[in-house]
Amino acid sequence: MNHYLESVNPLNGDIVGRVATTSEQQLQQVVSNARQAQTEWAQQSLQQRVEILTQAYQQLEPQHPELTRLISLEMGKDQRRAHYEAGGAIANAPYMAREAAEAFEPKQIAVSSQIQYQPLGVVGLISPWNYPLAMANNLLIPALIAGNSVVLKPSENTPLVADLFVKTLQQYLPENLLQIVHGAGDVGRALVQADINMIAFTGSVAAGRDIMANAASGLKRLVMELGGNDPMIVMAGADINAAARFAVASSFENAGQMCTSTERIYVDHRVADEFRQRVVQLATQYRAGGWNELGVNIGPLVNATQHQKVLQQLQDAKDKGAEFLLGDAHYPLPFIQPTVVDGLTADMQLEQLETFGPVVAMASVNSMEEAIRRANDSDYGLGAVVFGGAGAADVANQLQAGMVSVNGGVGGPGDSPWVGAKHSGFGYHGSAEGHRQFTQIRVMNY
Repeated sequence: MNHYLESVNPLNGDIVGRVATTSEQQLQQVVSNARQAQTEWAQQSLQQRVEILTQAYQQLEPQHPELTRLISLEMGKDQRRAHYEAGGAIANAPYMAREAAEAFEPKQIAVSSQIQYQPLGVVGLISPWNYPLAMANNLLIPALIAGNSVVLKPSENTPLVADLFVKTLQQYLPENLLQIVHGAGDVGRALVQADINMIAFTGSVAAGRDIMANAASGLKRLVMELGGNDPMIVMAGADINAAARFAVASSFENAGQMCTSTERIYVDHRVADEFRQRVVQLATQYRAGGWNELGVNIGPLVNATQHQKVLQQLQDAKDKGAEFLLGDAHYPLPFIQPTVVDGLTADMQLEQLETFGPVVAMASVNSMEEAIRRANDSDYGLGAVVFGGAGAADVANQLQAGMVSVNGGVGGPGDSPWVGAKHSGFGYHGSAEGHRQFTQIRVMNY
C-alpha cells in the first residue's frame, strides 16, 4: 500500500500536489541501483561527465516557468525571487560543472607522482526547503562530476519542485545515476543509515547531530551546512544609510528564511538613534503578502511550526523588556509582518537562536569590545558583517565566522567556498577544495 506526502501551500493551506513516500525496502533498492550506475559513470572521463550533465541541464530550460511556480506555491517565495532561483540553477550548471572538473584533474607533485581525485561511490543529498533548487544544485553538480551517483532526499515541505527537477534530468542522464526519495525525517535517517558513502546536508544543527550519530557506524563522509545566527556590527564611522539598508534587506530577504540573514545587530551607542530611525523608515516600506500580489516583498513563512517559532522568540523578547519599534509579537498565520526590535539582550532567544523570520533585532553597545564579545558568543559561525570606516577590518578580523565581510554581504567572489565555523559547518562546499570533498584523494606513484 502506497503512502503519500502532500505538499501544502503556506499561503492558504491548499494542497499543491502529492508524491509517493519511499519505503525502507524501496530505499534499499534505490541505493543498490545507484551503486550499479555509479560503477559505469565513474568510467566516463571528466570531460564526458561535464558534457552529459550540461546537456541534461539544458533540457531544464522549458521547465523554468513550472519550477518557478512550484517554488512559490510550495514555500511562499515571491515570483521574482523564485524565477531567479530556478533560472540561476539552470544557467550556472555548465560553469559549475567545468569548475568541478578542473578541481578533479590529477595534480602532478613530482615527475612520477600524482594526487588523484577518485569518486567515493554513492552520495546521499538531503536538501532544505528555503532554497529548494539552489542548495540541492550546489551539492548535486560536484557530486556527479566527481563520478559519484546521487540519491536526493528533498525537504518534505518542497517535494514537488525537487521531483520535477530530478525527473527532468533523469531523462537525459544514465539510468539510476540520479534518483529521488521522498518522506520526512524517517526517510532521511534511513538514507543516512543505508549503504552509501557520503552525506551532504543543509539544515538545522539538531538534524546535523542526528545525521552524524547515524553515520558514525559506517564512518561515512559528511559535508554539512547547519544554519547560522549572523551578527552585524555598526561602528560609529559607518555610512548609516548603507548600514541600515543592508540590515533591513538582509533580515527580510526570503521572509528572513535564509541561513545568512542578519539576525542580531550591535550598534555603537553614538550612532544608535540615527541607525534606529533609518531602519524603521526602511522597514515600513516592506509589505507581507501572497507571492502573486503587487508590491509584496515578504511572503508567508513556510509552515505553522516555523511561524510559531518566530512568535515565541518575539514574545520572549517582549517579556524580557525589548522595545518593538515596528510590529508586535502576535501575528496570525501565515505571515510575520516586518518587525523591528530594539534592546536585544544576551538572555533573549532572539540573540541566542536562529530566528528564520523577517525580524530586525538590535542593541546599542558602549564599545567595540562589547560588540565583538556578543557577536562571538554563539555556537553558530556562518557569516558576520561589519559596517564602519577606519578600524572596520580590525573588528572583522576578530569575528568567529566562516564568512566575514566589511561594508557588504557575506560570500566571496568567483569560486569562493561557502563555509561555516563552529556549529554552522562540518566541511564545506563551493571552490576547488569544496568540490574535492566529494572525492577520495589518492596519491599515485608510477
